[in-house]
Parts: sequence; C-alpha cells; structure tokens
Amino acid sequence: MVEALQKRKLRDFDWIVAALAILIVAFGIWQIHNAVPAETYWQKQIVGLVIALVAMAAIAFSDYRRLVELAPIFYLVGLILLILVLVPGIGVKVNGQRCWIQLPGPLGRFQPSEFVKIPVVLMLAKVFGTHRSGALTWKEFAKGCVILAIPIGLILLEPDTGQALTYLPLLAIVLFLSSMKMRIVAAVLAACIVGAPLAYAVGVKTGLLSGYKLERINVILDPESADKRGFGYHTYQSMVTVGAGGIIGSRDTEFSQSSLKFLPTPQTDFIFAVTAETTGFVGCLLLLAAYGVLLTRLITDARRSRDRTGMLVIMAIVGGLIFQIALNVGMAVGLVPVIGVPLPLMSAGLSSMLATFIAIGFAISVQLRRFVN
Repeated sequence: MVEALQKRKLRDFDWIVAALAILIVAFGIWQIHNAVPAETYWQKQIVGLVIALVAMAAIAFSDYRRLVELAPIFYLVGLILLILVLVPGIGVKVNGQRCWIQLPGPLGRFQPSEFVKIPVVLMLAKVFGTHRSGALTWKEFAKGCVILAIPIGLILLEPDTGQALTYLPLLAIVLFLSSMKMRIVAAVLAACIVGAPLAYAVGVKTGLLSGYKLERINVILDPESADKRGFGYHTYQSMVTVGAGGIIGSRDTEFSQSSLKFLPTPQTDFIFAVTAETTGFVGCLLLLAAYGVLLTRLITDARRSRDRTGMLVIMAIVGGLIFQIALNVGMAVGLVPVIGVPLPLMSAGLSSMLATFIAIGFAISVQLRRFVN
C-alpha cells in the first residue's frame, strides 16, 4: 500500500514544471557568466540551485493544506523579519536601501521581502479559500488590503519601491478569482487610471517625488531629453545592449556592453539585456516561450486543484511571476522606469531563486494532492 502511494506521488509529481524551472535557471547561469565572467556569481547560483531544489522537494511532498492552516504564524514571522531588517546593525544598507540581513560565513545576504510573499499568498488563500456562494463584500476586500498593506508599508520603509510593487498582483489575482463585483473592479481601474497622473503631479509639486525617482520616470516619459550620462544612463545602456544582440546575438563577449562594465548590475536587474546581447532576438523569444510554457503548466495545475485554496495559492504565484517578468523585461527595453526588480529564475541572487522554487513547490504540492481527501 505504501509503495503504491509512493509510486502515485512520483507519477503525479509535475516533472515538467520542475524541469522548466531548472532549465531557465541553467540558462540564467550561462547569462550571468556572460555578464560578469570574472566574478563568482554564476558559481554561487549553482550552489543556490541545489539548495532551492531541496526546499522545493520539501514543500512539494508536504501537505499544502496544513501549511495554509499555519499561515498566520508564517505571516507573523515574515513581519518580524521585515521589522528586523530595518534595525541598524541587523539590516545591511546597500545603495541607500536597508533590504538585507547579513548571514554568517559564505552564505551572503538574505532578503526577507522576497520570502514574505509566500506567507502573504498563504494568508490570502486561507482568508479567501473557503467556498463562496455570493460576491465579494467590501469588508472582505478591506481584509485583503490590510493583509497586503502591512508588509508593503514595511518594505517601503527600507525603501524598496520595486519589491513593494511585486506584492500588488498577489492580492489582485485573489480578489479577481473571489467573485469580486464588477463595479468594484471598475472603480479600482478608474482610480488607477485617474490616480496615476494625479499622483505624479502631486508628487512633483509637493517634492515627494523628486531626485532619482522623478528622473527615472522622466527618462521613460521623454527619453530624447534624458541625460544619458546621468539618470538616464541605466535605461540608455540597457537599450544599447539589447540592440547590440540583433537577431541571433553577438559572439564577441569579450567586448560586450556588460563585460566592458558599461551596463550596471548586468547579473541582476539587467540580465534580460545581457540575454538579448548574447543570444539576440531568437534567444529572448525562446526564453519568453519557456516562461510561457511554465506559467501555462502552473495554470493547468491550478485548474486541476481539488479545492479553492490550492487554486488561489497557484494563481497568486502565477500572477506574481507574470508581473515580475513584465517589469524586468520592461526595464531592459526602456518601457518602465528602473526599479530594481529581478527576473525570476534568471537573475543572480539566492533569495529570489529560493523564494521562487518554494512557490513552485507549493504548486506541485497542490498537484500531488488533487486526488487526496
């Protein structure tokens, strides 16, 4: 009996999702090496992949329903970590942002805001995962906003606007799938359309939106007038790097934009630009196709889920991944301001990769238990 159950687990394990994630990471390791060949980022990424696979397997073979029941505890621990990172001496300040906690020895730095997305997803799934017979109420809408607002508020204190933005689709997807009334959807969309330019105008007049934040937005709004040696440098160099790849990529990696250090942080924020330079339009298309297949497979797993909670967990993860991919690619090609959002599974960094594999582990856990009562 036990042997039969184990065989079923191995049979129902979503090997396609796991294989695609590993394939994208392997491709990313190659691009990280192309970006900074003299550094050890690509070697650390290999070690991180091993750790991430262990974490993914541990979550996948756990019962996601029990983990969702423990969501308030995970959420509280996450908030404590976000508070600790703000404490001088515990949180490490890099480029004006106190986003990391230094770990002992060669483990490097740990970014709590990457991991807290998981407890937020679990909390939202716990609150909205019960069987619904009617439309979403304003009270339930407010409850979801509070769950999201607390970690976002703490992350903005770091300050890390880019990371805070990546939390928004988690709630948006859950609310959309929770029978949200169309008038609420229309009101939110109208508020965003009207509020964005209004917030920009108010921010400029009051001085809340100033310095590098204002200039990076202006680079997108008026790229021709941007200072290509100043605040427009990142966007301009990224666009030059993308264009240098052509159709099939440049083979002269020794004199590439990234290896000559014209492109800032090529191994993280601008890994897509490096991919475009080394593999061209074809390589970028294949990468985006791999993401597309991965996300489609995750959506299929969500549709197969035996309960609403599992479906919400997977779809919130899918929404977060799509949003991050769109933001990072948008930064690389000059469509959105540079806000420091990594490309999932591609960018260098253990925190981002580990959090993504843990999320994938939850999706596989839901798939493994679709026939379990």
